[in-house]
Amino acid sequence: MNLKKYISTPILIGPVALGGAYPIRIQSMTNTDTLDTRASVAQCIRIIEAGADFVRLTAQGVREVENLAKIKKELQHSGFDTPLIADIHFNPAAAEIAARIVEKVRINPGNYADKRASFIKTELSDKEYNEELARIHERLLPLINICRENKTVIRIGINHGSLSDRIMTRYGNTPEGMVQSAMEFVQIFRSENFNDLVLSMKSSDTVIVLESNRLLVKKMLEEGVAYPIHLGVTEAGEGEDGRVRSAAGIGALLSEGIGDSVRVSLTEDPEREIPVAKEIVRFLGGSKDRIIRAVDSQKFNTRDLSYKPEVIIYKNGKYLTENDKPFKGEMLIFSYKTPPFLSEKSQKKTFLNPVFEEDDPEKLTIDAAALLGRYFILKQADGICITNSGKVQGEKLKELSFSILQATEARITRNRYISCPTCGRTKFNLQDAVKKVKAATGHLTGLKIAIMGCIVNGPGEMAGADYGYIGAGEGKVHIYRGMVPVKKNVPEENAVEELLRIIKEDQVENLHQPVI
Repeated sequence: MNLKKYISTPILIGPVALGGAYPIRIQSMTNTDTLDTRASVAQCIRIIEAGADFVRLTAQGVREVENLAKIKKELQHSGFDTPLIADIHFNPAAAEIAARIVEKVRINPGNYADKRASFIKTELSDKEYNEELARIHERLLPLINICRENKTVIRIGINHGSLSDRIMTRYGNTPEGMVQSAMEFVQIFRSENFNDLVLSMKSSDTVIVLESNRLLVKKMLEEGVAYPIHLGVTEAGEGEDGRVRSAAGIGALLSEGIGDSVRVSLTEDPEREIPVAKEIVRFLGGSKDRIIRAVDSQKFNTRDLSYKPEVIIYKNGKYLTENDKPFKGEMLIFSYKTPPFLSEKSQKKTFLNPVFEEDDPEKLTIDAAALLGRYFILKQADGICITNSGKVQGEKLKELSFSILQATEARITRNRYISCPTCGRTKFNLQDAVKKVKAATGHLTGLKIAIMGCIVNGPGEMAGADYGYIGAGEGKVHIYRGMVPVKKNVPEENAVEELLRIIKEDQVENLHQPVI
């Protein structure tokens, strides 16, 4: 299948067109209490003025949903008509109210009219499985009818790690399970002749992000539908690590022509996400062009084997052009200006050496990760050396190379931290918590530590983490070892110390384990 042929069918979200030949849209999500009208409006305005096309707000209950009407009214009085999105988990009643107020509602099939993940196997016969789907269909009908009446768009938002027990038992916590979860809901909506849908497949693991979105496109093409796709890497973290992980995962898909809107999820103030998303889109697609520049003009990342980039061969300490000698190079060096086509079956050692001309460290970070990330996610490259003729030089380029390898898990040289962007559900200072956990554990190597703001993102979406630090309520933290809570409701002021104590105890115990 040639993924580049996937072009989504445009839809309208309020006054904004999404999909097809329209520009890639950018959004972020507030982290204020949705009941705090003034703070929410102020943050929405900061996000919009930073360049967002949409703003998403959490709406965990009926009171929060109803307050969206006040927030929307205040924004309109201030001269802003940017479409709003209600983020719904667990609460179909809230989604039905929100659909009458905002332009788009995001629901998660893993916890909408289905039992959220308890990670307990729920074996169902085919008959029982279909009966569950029929029950979900019945529960979705009110939302479908309200959205049809109000021209409200629905995003079917799948998160790796928050699939239902029903899906995980049959398909696993896998890209296949994620796509099955989405397509079941798609089939329900299609059976009711409702097609104002956006789909998303998100994970903190860039490999899962790439695989699940590719599979989603394949399934939609087989079904003869083409809904817009929203892209994002969840729990990307903060600082350079968050930017690199986001750019690598999102860039890998945009470079294949997949994606109609983007949200970069950073554990920072939400308005800081917008410039990062804008740079990823600008670098890969141009500031105005919807069609990805590299795909359109250089057949970048296509399966067209006739495409032959300029190749420089490194052999015996010398650089040779391919025309100088028969092609027998031990390593291939590719310039950014002639991006490589790498066959997934290639047996050659491949070394990536992109050449940039950039003075801005953040832009260089984003651009390099967006360009190179997919090759390491797909295990198509064996080395990296970033060259820059701009002001960013020396050690910073080396650190950036290691960050790209770390984000794509091609080479682990330090701890991996995943942390969600804060939202209205977060009941403690998550940004501060991330800094404290990093400071306390930075001397360790090779651990994967998840710092999550609430029960929606933890524990399910921290799958694969060695330890979890999860917001449990006002000033309270649950500490996990893997997927198992080992300490609950630890006061926030003691939680980092308690996490470190558990890690140290585990390390001591592991030292005394017999070698088999």
